Amino acid sequence: MSHRPLPLPGEKFWKRIEAAPGRVLFLDYDGTLAPFRKNSHEATPYPGVRKVLEKILESGGCRMVLISGRWTKDLPPLLGLKKFPEIWGSHGLERLTPNSHYEMATLSNVEVRGLAEANELVIKAGLGRHSEQKPGSLALHWRGLDENIRVRLISIVEQKLAPLARKTGLVLKEFDGGLELRVPGRNKGDAVHTVLSEESPEAVCAYLGDDLTDEDAFKALEGRGLGILVRRQWRSTAATAWLKPPGELIRFLERWAEVCTVVQGKESRDRNMHRNLC
Repeated sequence: MSHRPLPLPGEKFWKRIEAAPGRVLFLDYDGTLAPFRKNSHEATPYPGVRKVLEKILESGGCRMVLISGRWTKDLPPLLGLKKFPEIWGSHGLERLTPNSHYEMATLSNVEVRGLAEANELVIKAGLGRHSEQKPGSLALHWRGLDENIRVRLISIVEQKLAPLARKTGLVLKEFDGGLELRVPGRNKGDAVHTVLSEESPEAVCAYLGDDLTDEDAFKALEGRGLGILVRRQWRSTAATAWLKPPGELIRFLERWAEVCTVVQGKESRDRNMHRNLC
């Protein structure tokens, strides 16, 4: 865990990416590709991000994977891309492939009932419009809210949701701008492990994220690539590099697109040469 600001990704990293037999780009969404908004449905990517993501996807030189705490169905409209990457939602509980195949982890009856009860408690307290139901979780958002509402939300967590979590085996996890009650056993690091298990052991990757929920993913990358904290303000992290959005973020993505395009072109030429020799 680093307690001081980290450098930008250096040339050694880019040479390693170019030489690798495979490349995986993991991306968080909120706070990483898009700025936070009080209304989460208005959180579209930073200007310039869509264009460079399209370039990376079109290059064919890497695998792009979004891993978010959001419901998978919410991301395609916000991204607004012509082609879509693989998307893992609800902190790894859901998986949506580029060909629209959908998978969802199985929840126990106790977990389902616990989440339903939590939702009822929040609604009865008159705080339903500050909550968000997702597969396997209930999130409470207090970013930008009046302090009185924030205090009420924290109060219901302490008095109602914490005892419910202990009773049902659900877990409370803090995120940037709120708190989430969710099923245990899956996190963003598990999604990273699953994707990497499908790749060559020599494949190199990068994970870009901003939130506390991304720390599991940074740790999952150990020895396989670069964990990159994307925030305007520094915080202690398991990541090994730091980018300030949007400028440094976009420059990183543009360099990634450039490398993927060059590699894909070289691989295409090598395949053509091999066919001609045969």
